[in-house]
Amino acid sequence: MEQMTDEQRERFDAMVAAVIDGLPAGVQRVLDEVSVTVLDRPTPVMLAELGMSEADADDVCGLHTGVGLTERGIEDQPMAPDVIHLFRFGTVRVARGWHGPDADARIGEEIRITLLHEIGHHFGLDETDLDDLGYG
Repeated sequence: MEQMTDEQRERFDAMVAAVIDGLPAGVQRVLDEVSVTVLDRPTPVMLAELGMSEADADDVCGLHTGVGLTERGIEDQPMAPDVIHLFRFGTVRVARGWHGPDADARIGEEIRITLLHEIGHHFGLDETDLDDLGYG
């Protein structure tokens, strides 16, 4: 399995911070309630919960874990906090890699799309809803 260098991780993480800083204030406030975690790839447990194999790990850009706001009830027991996971390898792969003068722009845009997609899941949107909004 391919590895990522520390420099590439730092570069990616700086792009995540820049994308978050560039979001509208209202969207940034959502991230006060939901933590954003950056990993190289989804864990085997995450993949199993998605019904995927480890061979599919580099196809996953992001994952929202938790219960969407529209699925919560006032009588529900307290739950673990929602988390948005961003995955470096899948995102870089979808953005066509680190090479080329526009690599940072491509990767940054894929981070933005993935982050907004996962925020959509936090609000209870499903894949069809997100496809219709252009965040599929």
